[in-house]
Amino acid sequence: MSKLKFFLILVLLIIPISAYAHFGFLIPQKSMITPETKTIKLMLAFIHPTEMKGMELVLPKKFGVKVGNKILNLKKRLKKIKFLNHTAWESTFKFKRPGVYQFFMEPTPYFEPAEDKYIIHFTKTYVAAFGDEEGWDKPIGLTTEIIPLTRPFGLYAGNTFRGKVLVNGKPAANCDVEVEFFNQKRIKVPGEYYITQVVKTDKNGIFCYTPPAPGWWGFAGLNTANFTLPYKGKPKEVELGAVLWLYFAPWPSH
Repeated sequence: MSKLKFFLILVLLIIPISAYAHFGFLIPQKSMITPETKTIKLMLAFIHPTEMKGMELVLPKKFGVKVGNKILNLKKRLKKIKFLNHTAWESTFKFKRPGVYQFFMEPTPYFEPAEDKYIIHFTKTYVAAFGDEEGWDKPIGLTTEIIPLTRPFGLYAGNTFRGKVLVNGKPAANCDVEVEFFNQKRIKVPGEYYITQVVKTDKNGIFCYTPPAPGWWGFAGLNTANFTLPYKGKPKEVELGAVLWLYFAPWPSH
């Protein structure tokens, strides 16, 4: 074995597993809208949420919202910001009528040298407005996405969330679903293996997970695309991530 190969293998062995847990990030200011608050901000980023480490997010290919049978293009509303010392994006949205709003982002493919592949995380979240809760189990039609089997709002920490991972509209059997929380309070986890939780989908693409603490939790169903993308003239594997962000509230103390 050459010295170069030995060095590369050594580097791969000492890189923490958590360094690979990338998450598309799409968080609204609120997950449920009341007449008192009709306008909210949304933030789009690319991060390691439990470790609170940022990565660059170039202008997404798509940013929009689906409500009912309509899809609105919101890309022109994006404003560049800094989050965790990296490029991120912000937008505002005013709710005018009741509905279940599915906000989504399709990023520009990102090449990860450490894994020698591209990453595309199709990311979405839900906002329920003015008491409506119809249509939360309907897909947007993204290349890959998680369809909730548990209502994706009005959740408490300790509720078990069930979802189905789809790729090109079909259930993704036996795929990894990585789970992390948005660690705003900078809670220290006991070790590397606690940073990213991992569950598997069953033969129908269904998984379940019970968040142990309140806050925003991200679920990323990961699969390999049936196509490649070129990098410096060579075809590279593409990781497709179906990412869903949900808020789990603390149980009321009174």
